[in-house]
This record gives sequence, C-alpha cells and structure tokens, in this order.
Amino acid sequence: MAETKRISTSHGEISYWDHAAGKEETGVPVLFVHGNSSVKEMFDRQIAAPFAQSRRLISLDLPGHGESSDAPDPVAAYAIDGFAEAGLEFLRALNIEKAVLVGWSLGGHIVLEMAAQWSGACGVVITGTPPIGGNPEDLAAAFLPSDHMELTFKPAFSEEEARAYAQETVGEDVPLEAWMVDAARRADGCFRPQLLEAAMSGRGLDQKKIVATLKTSLAVLHAIDDPFISLDFLKQLSYANLWRGAVQEMPGLAHAPFWQDPEKFNDLLGAFLEDVD
Repeated sequence: MAETKRISTSHGEISYWDHAAGKEETGVPVLFVHGNSSVKEMFDRQIAAPFAQSRRLISLDLPGHGESSDAPDPVAAYAIDGFAEAGLEFLRALNIEKAVLVGWSLGGHIVLEMAAQWSGACGVVITGTPPIGGNPEDLAAAFLPSDHMELTFKPAFSEEEARAYAQETVGEDVPLEAWMVDAARRADGCFRPQLLEAAMSGRGLDQKKIVATLKTSLAVLHAIDDPFISLDFLKQLSYANLWRGAVQEMPGLAHAPFWQDPEKFNDLLGAFLEDVD
C-alpha cells in the first residue's frame, strides 16, 4: 500500500505517497510528477501495475498543490526551474540516488529539467508534454488551440471553472472525481500567473536541447486524442535517445492516459522500465 508522508524542503513542506515493494524490490524507484493544478493521486492507478510489485513508486504534490504547503517564495518556486529544484531537493532528502522520472503535462517539463541536472536519472517518461525551446513560435506549434488554455494561467477558479478545467484535463468522456475539482481550486492563487511570468521571462532550460542531448533513455507517450498537444510537433523534434526510436502513440486516449486507460499506459511504462533497469 502507498503511505502518505511529508517532508520539508526550502520550497515548503511537500506531501507525497510512497509505495514500497518491500523484499521483492529489484528495480530502480519511479517518481511521478503531476500537472498544472493537479495532485499526486492522479497516479494512484499505477500502484496496481505489475511493475509496482518490484519497485518503489513515489508521487508528490508540487509546492502550492494538494496537501503540500504553498511556497514560501512564490517567485522562486512557481516556475519550471523552481519546481525542478524542489524535485531534486526532495529526492536528496529521501536519499534516492537513482530513479526513473515520469512527468505528466507540466510535470513532464519539470522532469526534463530535473534529468538535465541529475546524473541519477535512469530514464525519463513524458506524456502530455511537448518539449519547447526559448523560441515563442514553439508555443504555437506545440500546443493546439483550446478553451482550456484560457484557464491555464488564471489566478483562481470558480467551482464551474475548476470542474471544466479538471474535466478537460482528464478527457471529456472520463468520469470526473470530486478530488480532481478540489485540486484545481486548491492550487495556490499566485501559482498560475507566476508560472506564466517565469515562462515569459525565459526562465528554465531549453527543453528541445535537453531531448536532443539527453544521455538517458526518453519515452514520449502521446495520447492521440490529446486536445492540447500537437503530435506533428513531437515527431519533428530531434531526440538523442528516444525509446523504441519513435513517439509512442496511444489511440483513443486523451490528456491523462495513465488515468483513463491504466492498463494500456502501464504496459508501456512497464516495458520501458524493464529496458532501462
């Protein structure tokens, strides 16, 4: 079973669940990082996967999200580089020297930056995440037009906006859980605007360069019905170590494939973990 714990960092107190495989643990740990205005529980359906029997799985609430505290310094924390720094500090606090990093949406951007700075990354998995560079034209090419984008950087959500945001995030036909709506409303009110300000000021690393030079294996798992991410953009990028030599396409799935169809997603993730162990 996954146990919920808390740990202090310079970016605030971080809440996380920790699933230990116990005596059967043979593979490297896996760290899951959620998306904008979401929570660690988005990865609950990975605990039942076969790979959970042989490795430690950890999922955290980013600063300003879920049961984690709001960041003491929002400017420093609420940016891709700030979240990446918090993630690396979190791993050090847990004495984790090696791990596979799995990131969804905003979390994918975060784990790419973490992997670029940490030699302990044994593999990286991103889904719902287009690696973008410093060129503003990347944004138009990487992201598809969506009403959801109007809410992405809004300071606070009404109940209706939170429900609409959460629903579009998991997929239009996916049953919505009450805690998903609560998570969207809970996110620190200054988080989303600060994230935009940091992005516009050019903070963070060039993610196109990261994927083009990353020494560890990178799996890009793309849900074909994702309403936000351009498959064409993902395919035209240069990758140094792209798993199986191609973007892995998941037909019939939307922005959160690991929740919508955990069996299909877990099969892919399990195969990747076997390859990088």
